Amino acid sequence: MNIRNIAIIAHVDHGKTTLVDRLLQQSGAYRENQRVVERAMDSNDLERERGITILAKAASVLWKDTHINIVDTPGHADFGGEVERILNMVDGALVLVDAAEGPLPQTKFVVSKALKMGLKPIVVINKVDRADARPIEVVNEVFDLFAALDATDEQLDFPILYGSAKQGWMATTLEGSHDDGMQPLFDLVLSHVKPPVVEAGPFRLLGTILEANPYLGRLVTGRITSGSVKPNQSVKVLDHDGKLIESGRITKLLAFRGLERVPVEEAEAGDIVAIAGLPNATVAMTICDPSVDTPIPAQPIDPPTLAMTFRVNDSPLAGTEGTKVTGRMIRDRLLREAEGNVALRVRESDDKDAMEVAGRGELQLGILIEQMRREGFELSVSRPKVLMREDPKTGETLEPIEEVVIDVDEVHSGIVVQKMSERKAEMLEMRPSGGHRLRLVFHAPTRGLIGYQGELLTDTRGTAIMNRLFHAYGPHKGPIQGRRNGVLISNDQGEAVAYALWNLEDRGPMMIEPGWKVYRGMIVGEHTRDNDLVINVLKGKQLTNIRTTSKDEAVRLTPPIRMTLEKALAYIEDNELVEVTPKSIRLRKRLLDETDRKREDRAKTAATETV
Repeated sequence: MNIRNIAIIAHVDHGKTTLVDRLLQQSGAYRENQRVVERAMDSNDLERERGITILAKAASVLWKDTHINIVDTPGHADFGGEVERILNMVDGALVLVDAAEGPLPQTKFVVSKALKMGLKPIVVINKVDRADARPIEVVNEVFDLFAALDATDEQLDFPILYGSAKQGWMATTLEGSHDDGMQPLFDLVLSHVKPPVVEAGPFRLLGTILEANPYLGRLVTGRITSGSVKPNQSVKVLDHDGKLIESGRITKLLAFRGLERVPVEEAEAGDIVAIAGLPNATVAMTICDPSVDTPIPAQPIDPPTLAMTFRVNDSPLAGTEGTKVTGRMIRDRLLREAEGNVALRVRESDDKDAMEVAGRGELQLGILIEQMRREGFELSVSRPKVLMREDPKTGETLEPIEEVVIDVDEVHSGIVVQKMSERKAEMLEMRPSGGHRLRLVFHAPTRGLIGYQGELLTDTRGTAIMNRLFHAYGPHKGPIQGRRNGVLISNDQGEAVAYALWNLEDRGPMMIEPGWKVYRGMIVGEHTRDNDLVINVLKGKQLTNIRTTSKDEAVRLTPPIRMTLEKALAYIEDNELVEVTPKSIRLRKRLLDETDRKREDRAKTAATETV
């Protein structure tokens, strides 16, 4: 059987998933009258809502008697763990670049991985129908990027296609015909991408994508490196050191046909398949014939840079909105997530009823929390904490540094440069990017970027686009100014009263509305000063028998600050938590009792003075 395995890699929102939709449609994977959802490969609710790909997925199309397996990979660096593994099982890559935006950090991130693995990419300049498209300049920028990433002469001699995935056409030149649809892309894949390299020997497969199926159990997807495999065949599983993990039989063998996985009776080397029946096999492990002793080498993975503590929700409102509230349930869910997501690291925390979860960034951890609350979990989470390292030679503290690219209107560039320098960022480059916009490039500590996204959008009236990418561990940059304002804390439990909130408006903006349930130690607003203030939001107006005009009774409240999950995680300090339930996001002090908080503050002050 003729096979080609390709990955589609690009920056977030450059049109990967839409391109796959068109390839499926024009290859005949769908019936003429079949109803198809937009972005068919974004199957996860969160992916559809945010317009990003979180999980890698595979599909297959048949073109001129050749099976083309297509893997749609995440474009966001927070999900880079997926990208690295996918590139292990393909022989070619389509580098998709927006004709107006050009190559951006995640393009750089994924392309550098592809070039290191020796893949020879096809460059697809997408969205050439945009009014601000500049395809010729973008091709030059892609060439410069490849050269900067030490591409070989062969890799630099890349074929180029121009087109619009949304309109469903590709052409080899800018003036080319739009009538051939996606045919030029299919033909180029067949001619430019080599068939998979098949090694001699018995059956071997490296686990690349892991998922849990409610009917088949654990499914491990990967490319068969050598030999062939059938259902009911005896196999064993080796970890990356060659240690035996388990032996068993394959209960089901599935191959990709269109968007669906179809049971097959046999699969040969080169094909991408999913295997069921091995309860302990996971990503980066080798599934092989019992006679094999050497595992397939697996790609090392970039380290996590942020950690958060997930703990049992112990607020007075615990258990009133969610169904999964115990520490054991939270622990099991996180360990299950870590099995399928190699970019996450989960370990027991020093506190009881708490787990420390380390990942690549706020977005990745925020999406995990959002998935859990939709599944009915209640939990409280701490402020994201940056993972430091120690230089083995000098003993110096090192922290993660990120490359940050901000595209912004010229009029707002001053405030962006000022805020980034306050966050200990170092500016590397400032250049025009067309249309009265500037592209600013910084090296900034991850610590300083926590919570900056929302502030950036406020400062630039929503016009700035920020992209981040892990750069390296560098020397500690010193203290960074945190939140300047204190918070307003409820002194009792009950339902907030409009009259009380109205009387407290001069203390600072509120985060709650009348009728909301509050409790002692819950954060209900932001103080106008730098200290915390305990207030009573339950106090109603004293009733008297004196009549008054109705306008005196009407209370007009300023709209409260709306706290999304990401905003809340960025807002809290080290002594605060975000309480997450299926219905609510609340902010609270870690210690709910005011006396306990004062005692902790005194102990900290005493410890500082002693030092």
